[in-house]
Formats: sequence, structure tokens, C-alpha cells
Amino acid sequence: VFVPMCLLGCQRFSSPSQNYSTLLLEEDNGVLYVGARGALYALDTTNISTPGNLTIDWEASAEQKKQCLNKGKDNQTDCYNHIRFLQRYNETHLYVCGTHAFRPLCAYIDVERFTFSSGFEEGRDRCPYDPAKGYTGLLVDGEMFSASQYEFRSSPDVRRNFPFPTLRTEESPTRWLLEADFVGSVLLKESVNSSVGDDDKIYFFFTERSQEQMAYPSQTRVARVARICKGDWGGQRTLQRKWTSFLKARLVCSVPDYELHLNVLRSVFVLEGPDVHSTVFYGIFGLEWKNIKASAVCQYSFTDIQRAFEGPYMEVQDSKWREYTGKVPVPRPGSCITDMHRSQGINSSRDLPDNVLAFAIQHPLMSTQVHPIGEHPLLFKRSVNYVKMAVHRVAALDGHVYTVLFFGTDEGWLHRAVAIGGQMHIIEELQLFVNPQPIDNMVISQAQGSIYVASNSAVLQVPLSSCQRYTSCFDCIFARDPFCAWDGALCVKMSSRTNRSNLTQDIQEGKRGCDNIVHRRRTVMSGDDVLLHCDLRSNLATPRWTLDGHQLQGYGLDSGHRVGTDGLLLISARPDQSGDYRCYAVENDMWVPVRMYTVRVHPDLPTEQPLPSLLAPLPPGPKFQTYRHMEAMYISLVAVLGGLCLVLTVVLLYVSFCSRGPYQGCNKRGRHSLSVSNLGDGFLQIAPAEGSRGKSPPPPAPPLPMPPPLPSSEYASSEYTNGMSATLPSVLRKMNGNSYVLLRQTTDPEGSTSPLYHSFTEELNRILEKRKHTQLDPQATDESSV
Repeated sequence: VFVPMCLLGCQRFSSPSQNYSTLLLEEDNGVLYVGARGALYALDTTNISTPGNLTIDWEASAEQKKQCLNKGKDNQTDCYNHIRFLQRYNETHLYVCGTHAFRPLCAYIDVERFTFSSGFEEGRDRCPYDPAKGYTGLLVDGEMFSASQYEFRSSPDVRRNFPFPTLRTEESPTRWLLEADFVGSVLLKESVNSSVGDDDKIYFFFTERSQEQMAYPSQTRVARVARICKGDWGGQRTLQRKWTSFLKARLVCSVPDYELHLNVLRSVFVLEGPDVHSTVFYGIFGLEWKNIKASAVCQYSFTDIQRAFEGPYMEVQDSKWREYTGKVPVPRPGSCITDMHRSQGINSSRDLPDNVLAFAIQHPLMSTQVHPIGEHPLLFKRSVNYVKMAVHRVAALDGHVYTVLFFGTDEGWLHRAVAIGGQMHIIEELQLFVNPQPIDNMVISQAQGSIYVASNSAVLQVPLSSCQRYTSCFDCIFARDPFCAWDGALCVKMSSRTNRSNLTQDIQEGKRGCDNIVHRRRTVMSGDDVLLHCDLRSNLATPRWTLDGHQLQGYGLDSGHRVGTDGLLLISARPDQSGDYRCYAVENDMWVPVRMYTVRVHPDLPTEQPLPSLLAPLPPGPKFQTYRHMEAMYISLVAVLGGLCLVLTVVLLYVSFCSRGPYQGCNKRGRHSLSVSNLGDGFLQIAPAEGSRGKSPPPPAPPLPMPPPLPSSEYASSEYTNGMSATLPSVLRKMNGNSYVLLRQTTDPEGSTSPLYHSFTEELNRILEKRKHTQLDPQATDESSV
């Protein structure tokens, strides 16, 4: 069942275009620029669905599409103009590049009029031909740095495209990049007391084919981080128009408990701090085997990455990469030209000695590997492929600043999690799109309190948090959502309250601040089936029940109870099952009380008073007129019963008469009769039955007792007197905070194996089926015609 996300407060933008993969957010101007297939848009950040958004149409010409087809490319995906680069160039213009049906072009956009300001430029050195190739790019002080596989059938490359001269990576004799797939880049201003930023560096993140010997031969790819100096101008003779500062190191992300190494980098986010040394890198890693879904999120410090680039080098010895133990020339290869070098007469990279440049050619790879903070991932999740991420920091009531991470999956889900004590707590999971599709891009607006999510079909503006979905104090506190707090009556956004003295929040443990739990009393008769509801709002929590302080165990019918996601079912309640029942939501080894029931089971049924017989003699009395009225009532009752018998006799004769031959109004071939089959679990199947002309029907079977109606919705609508819902809740949960917002029915392959993850519908059907067989005639057939 799909529930539109916009019911939860989101806004949507879509158009006839597709592939909204490029986003540029300018909060100061209140504009979100979107690059799609064959078009560019300028959207209002307050509400991206507002009509009247500015548009630039930029389709590839019919002639160019024809040439693309002649190259053997796919007309459904390749032969269009996919926008791959869109960034601010200066105060008045943007710079944009597109694949243009396998002939890349670039152009300048006048921001005020939102139109192209000049002619198109050749883009083959700035933009990839293939829209599916990994790509990243930056505009820094009027200089364009990019990394991708540019030309048709060329090798991947890191380039500075303008101004002249352009620079690129070296291809021989030691190739610096092998089948590299780039996912991101960032400029870090590392210069100290420098007005020209001489030590600023640009970092690139990618996955490539492994060069060094791997511990696991089945792994052929490895994640990398590379860096170059912003002020690198290449060498004078050696490495002319090539980088002199290019270095790369391996990023490690593994799960020690499983001895699992995730070696494919899918996405990266760089969270810069007050200074460069407090910068933190977040990466999403996966497996290179396409048939296995798994994702890990690892966190790296700038200090560890810097230490790797200042450590020993690797070099090829006997056709194998080994750590270099010889002498390193001075100045150190890969370092930027600073005031220290200028004091030694080296004013730019063109002044570097040839021995330094020769060493740089042979030693692009560092020996030290970059391990994540804590030596383990922040989050490891099976059966999910995270493909994009965004990170935000939020100040909570306890004075701590928490990191909230947003993950986009390959099926269009958005997962939101908070980092607590070096681990991740998933707050919620939202399905954003009707049709499964990868999340292509995400960007956060702190001013709007929104995250903009782009995919193939649309761009969505989703609130960073929807506190109103937490309907109780326990929901609000247990969610551990840094954006939300409980004010005594409602769960509210922290940012909406200036006076926070009456707000309650517990991010560290998620269990303090709510003192009152729901307490109900139930009195039932011995032998009744009693359902004690405990609706957990978090799908990440597990229900645990106690009776008088002792945890209940066992899930079979013989135990007398069954624990499920909907509550606790007491089967044929016994007097010894009386007591105080408590339901706890257990998540991350924390027990949070949710419900309490006091159950009393009476051992004996009440004595039933016999109904007075209709034929018993009337009590003596003087009111003879009352007897006359009673006599008239008896006569009327006999007349009605006689009429019903006559009607039933006519119907039976008619049915018997029709089954013997083809008469008008009867079934001519006997193939449209229906049969009722008992399928077990309380279900009756009605299916076509085979009939033969001229054969008499089988004797009717005794009527089957029909089970109670099965649930048609996910919410209970009424209760029986013994506390059991007339419409039982299904496995789908309500849309509340700290829960999966299930916008379509799915099957959880992991949860399906546990007895905790079942609705009581199946269990009650089994009980009803068992009782039904004790009431049926043992001679009755399994199938009867109707």
C-alpha cells in the first residue's frame, strides 16, 4: 500500500524531463538549481513545487542524436544531453556541462535572466561522454578540476581544464589510475598564514582496480583517496603538463566480527569543522559482487588521511608492489610549494629537481592504509545498498552536538540515523517513490529545515524531521531524534521553541522523561482467548513481556501464550495466568516500558439461568385478556414458521429439478457451480467445481461454522468483550515516529524467520480451525457443491 510522502509534509517537483541527477543549492539566494536530462531548472527552496519555476531547455540536436546512434549507443539512455556539471562560476554566472549525446558541451548561464549568455564550448576535456561513468568536478577560483573517463574509450584521468595550461595524470610507465570510478571531491584549505593558499589541496575519492597484492584474491577492486595541490603547475621538462603532487592511499572499511571487507566506495561526504584538522570524511562502502546487498558506513579523520600521505611510499619490485625503504629525495615528492620552498629557490612546481619528479612518477601509491575511526564501521546493514549520503549536525538539549546522517538507497528509500557513542541509531526509514529507483543526489538546507532528494523521476523536498508523527511521550523520547523534544503534550521541533525549559529529550538512552505508562485492567473468564495489545511504534524495537516481573518465554500453543509484534495472546486463559503484565520495547539493549495490564481470570463460568419454556403453563391470575394475547402470538408464530417451511420446500424442489436437465434459468453444462474447500488456517476457498449432466448432486454436508472476518486494514476497529480485537492488526505498522514508514507492503527476509515477527491473524486462524474440526460431522466430505 503506497502512501504519498507528501502527506508527511514534503514537496515534489517533476517535469517531462528525467534524470534529475545534478543539484546546486544556494541558500543565500533561495534557489535550488537542478540539472536534468535535456533541461535545467531554478527552483524556490521554500517550496520547490511552486508554479512558475525558471527553465532552460537544452536538448541534443536531431543530427547529434543520429551520430550517437551510429556509434552504437542506446537511444533510450545515452543519446540525450545529461547535465553532469553545474556550479557557480562568478557572481553573475553559472557554468554547466552536459554529455550532449556523446559529444560533451559546456556553457555559461546568466543567473539574473537564467539563460545561456554565450555560445557553447567544447566539453570533451571537462565532461564524460557516457552518462553512466563516475564523475566529480570543482570550480575553485576560476579553475576547473574534474575527474572521470573523458574521451570515448579513454582511460580515467584527474585534470585541471582551465585556465591554460591544462594538467592531467601520468599514464606511463606506471599508470596512476586503473579503471577508476570517481564518486566525489573536495577542496581543503590547509594553508597556514598564506594569502595565496599555497598549501591548499583537492582530494578525490574513487574505486579502482587493485595494483597491490590483496589478502583476498576474489577482491579485484579497492577504495582510494587521492590528492593534488591546488597550485601545481606541472614540471618543466619531466612531468610537463602532468601533476607533480599526485598521491593516493587506500581507504579500508571492514567488519571485523564477520571478517568482511567492503571494498567499493559508492558515495562520500566531507563534513568540515571550524578548522581543517577537525574535518571528518564519511564513506558508503559496498561489495563488488552485484548479487549480494550489503552496506557499511565508515568515518575517517583528516589527521589519519594526512598521516598516510606523509608516510612511506610503495614501489614496484619484481612485478609486485612493496613498501619503499630507500632514501626519499628533498623536497618531499607530492608536497605543495610553500614559503619554505620559496626560501630555498623553488618558486613553483616547475622548479622542482628532476630526481624529485622522477621519484613522483614511480611512487604514486602510499604504503600506509587509512583505517576508520574506532577501527570499525559506524553502521553495517545487510540486504540494503546505500548509494548516496548527506550529513548534518544538530545541537540537543543536553549540550552535545549530534551528527545526523541521511542515506539514500538504490530502491528509493531514505534512512535517517544519528551517531551516538561511535554507533549509529536508525531513527526512521522512508520510502519516497512509488516505483523503486536509485537516489541520485541529496543536499541539505539548514535554513529551510529540508533535504532535497533527486532521482530519475523527480526531486523531493523532505523535512529533516517530522516530529508530529510521534504521538506520545514514549514515541518522542524513544526515537532519540535530536530535532524533536516533548513539551508535556506534543512532540515539537526544537527549532520552533525559543523557551526550552519545559522540553524533554534523551538522545543518549532514549528512555528518561516519561513517567506514566498506559495501565489497563482486564477481567476474563477461564478458557477465553485474550489479546493484550502492545503496538510498538519502532520497527527496530523488539517486544518483551513480563508477568509479575518474570520474563515470558516460549511461543508454542502448549505454553499458553504467544508473543508477537501486535501484543501478547493468552490462549484459553487459566486462573494461574492472572497477574500484572508489562510490555517493554527493547532496542540496543535498552528496555523501555510501553504498556501495563492487570489481568484477572475467573475460574468458574457464571450459572446460567434457564430460559422459560414457551409451552410452560401460565401462572394463574385474573387477567384472562393477557392469555388471549399470548394465544394470538402463538398462532402468528406457527403461521410464520409454516410459511418459511413452504418456501424452503419450493426452493429445494427447484434446485433438484434444475440439476437433472437443461431448463431455462439452470446451468446447461454444470461448469459454473462452486465448491467450497477447506484450506486450513480458518480459510475457505471457493473454486469452480466439475459437474456431470444427468448425475444427481451429492448429499449436502452439514454447515461449516464460519471464522470471524479477517482484517482488511492495519488498524483495529473494535474489541470483543474478552479484549480480543474484532479486526486484528496486521504486520504493517502505523506511520509514526521512530518507525519504518512502510509505504508499500514488503517482506522482511530476516524477520520472517523469528517467531516475534508475525501478526496474530495466522495464530487465531489456527486455533479456530482446531476448534472447528471438533464440531464437524466426521462423516462429512471435504468438499461440497454449493
